[in-house]
Amino acid sequence: MRFFGILIVSFIFNFYGFAQENENSTGTKEIKFADGIFLNFDQVKNNSPVPKSRLITTTGYNDRDFFYELTKSKAISFFDNYGTKQTVETKSIWGYSNNGVLYIYLNSTFNRITFVGSISHFVANLTTYNNNYYDPYYYNSYSYYRNTYPYYPSDRQTELRQYVLDFKTGKVYDYDEKSVSVLLMNDPELHDEYEALRRKKKKQLKFYYIRKYNERNPLEINNQ
Repeated sequence: MRFFGILIVSFIFNFYGFAQENENSTGTKEIKFADGIFLNFDQVKNNSPVPKSRLITTTGYNDRDFFYELTKSKAISFFDNYGTKQTVETKSIWGYSNNGVLYIYLNSTFNRITFVGSISHFVANLTTYNNNYYDPYYYNSYSYYRNTYPYYPSDRQTELRQYVLDFKTGKVYDYDEKSVSVLLMNDPELHDEYEALRRKKKKQLKFYYIRKYNERNPLEINNQ
């Protein structure tokens, strides 16, 4: 199982490397975000985070693990535009940017958005719990008593999931055919082209159409 997980991660990194190479060849302008924390999606769209210089922390600003250390705590304190100290729960912020790279808070962790565009794509771990316990009225031929079996702790399962982010609304979708179809509606011609495909082709060409959409509808961000 562990080996299978390594293969998946390897595939994803190779996939993004291929995508980045092709993106550079199209001449798409590089999108770089200002470093800091984003309290909400409007700050992301305006590329106006709370800068590192206003964040209150004991970690040095040049420390390579600055944001990792910052987001480990339950709350983040900073000075607002008026010099007043503010404190917010870490889980309440949208995300942060480190070295120009965007990270989004989802599924209780911060996840790197590797492919940025009007429709962005990223992967994140999703942890689910399966409560396993025995019914107190469970019948066992070897026992004449109820509630003989103890309760068992929940099974914890973590899996890699793919997601897409709509930079127009800030909404996050599962990476599937239905979501891609919804996002392509902003480009009716491309949406009709995608909808005309057979089900198998829709599944195979999801990322191709996301890239095509981004080329036709480039993301405009205020680069600082």
